[in-house]
Amino acid sequence: MTTVTESARRGAATATADARRRAGRRRRIIAVAFVLPALLLLGALVVYPVLFSVGRSMFDASGTRFVGADNYVGMFRDPATLKAIRNSTIWVVVAPTLLTGLGLVLAVLVEKIRWAAAFKLLLFLPMAVSFLAAGIIFRLAYEEDPDKGVLNAAVVGVHDMVADGSAYPGARAREDGTARQTASGGYETDATVSPGDAPVALGLVGVKPQDVPARARPATEAAAAAAGPGELRGVVFLDFTPGGGGRPGEVDTAEKGLPGVAVEAVRDGKAVASATTGPDGAFRFSGLDASAPYALRLPAANFAEPYTGVSWLGPALVTPAIIGAYLWIWTGFAMVLIGAGLSALPRDALEAARMDGANEWQVFRRITVPLLAPVLTVVFVTLVINVMKVFDLIYIIAPGPVQEDATVLATQMWLVSFGGGNDQGLGSALGVLLLLLVIPAMVFNVRRFRRSQS
Repeated sequence: MTTVTESARRGAATATADARRRAGRRRRIIAVAFVLPALLLLGALVVYPVLFSVGRSMFDASGTRFVGADNYVGMFRDPATLKAIRNSTIWVVVAPTLLTGLGLVLAVLVEKIRWAAAFKLLLFLPMAVSFLAAGIIFRLAYEEDPDKGVLNAAVVGVHDMVADGSAYPGARAREDGTARQTASGGYETDATVSPGDAPVALGLVGVKPQDVPARARPATEAAAAAAGPGELRGVVFLDFTPGGGGRPGEVDTAEKGLPGVAVEAVRDGKAVASATTGPDGAFRFSGLDASAPYALRLPAANFAEPYTGVSWLGPALVTPAIIGAYLWIWTGFAMVLIGAGLSALPRDALEAARMDGANEWQVFRRITVPLLAPVLTVVFVTLVINVMKVFDLIYIIAPGPVQEDATVLATQMWLVSFGGGNDQGLGSALGVLLLLLVIPAMVFNVRRFRRSQS
């Protein structure tokens, strides 16, 4: 009887174990069935392209000849690639640091204003704009022509408020031997004059009649005025008669003087006196040495082209300008993430510090920032990964002539492979390099995420 009971128990235990194994097998099959489409998609879109790129990077441009590591060696000998690595380094160091700092400052300040939600919405709105649209917006904003580019319009407006422009930009003296152009861009008379001589007529052309100031008066009287003892007189006039018929180099009845022109009396190559023309274009020097001859000079400042602003998209500023556009897009992202971490801070620690006499700066530096360190690290590393892949803004904002000055690894990879280089072996090597640079940051982010979940 005991033997039958033990056999029944063992049979029941075996049946239960078999049932459990079958149930576990079914669960695994169901799990694999659910995960399999994702694994297939991951393999097709991630694993296969990575393996293919690694393999393709070891062949030449045509893809028929195996070259081993030659593409990787040549990559670091190419000046354009080295410039792309340098620019990528600038992006990685500057952009995430500025964004994390701006996001932290704005997140702290937003907590102290009444309309915090509206302010966050305004700062986060650029995230809804595609990089293509943002690139077009900033390409227009950075236009060098102040009539088109809003930034240069503001710069020129401020400049013109604090500095006077030239009197007659683009004007020039007639090429009749009266005056020659100096190395600095001004004009100086070939012949010398002495105090008491007849007035000197300095005719200019290249000024549109409608650009002559309204206060300008006919220059005939100034040209005929006699110089007093020790005086040196002259007139600067527009050597152009509306409708034609005037005499070049001479002041005609219908020709007007040019007011506001700076004139210098020059002796031995140095300016010894200066004057400014009046409404009729007349100028006068007094107190000069009557025994010495003088040349007359019209400084280049009279003819300088108007200030047109900053060349934002020139070789020197194109990378900082594009980083500025990137900051506009991503500042809201950093602020919202850091703001979420800030809202989770223990308020009792902040209040205790204030009660102990700490001011707001001390609370921010000694309490807020250390407690937010994990969030700040996640934001910073996420932005590092993002800037390593930046492509759209650089390709759209940087004009063609300075594209190489703004290039980063992502754009260089595209240019080498498809943008005219047609060397997909070298392009694949650049892609592998970019992957190797991004992987450490991704691993760091994943590990920190796992630690935060445990």
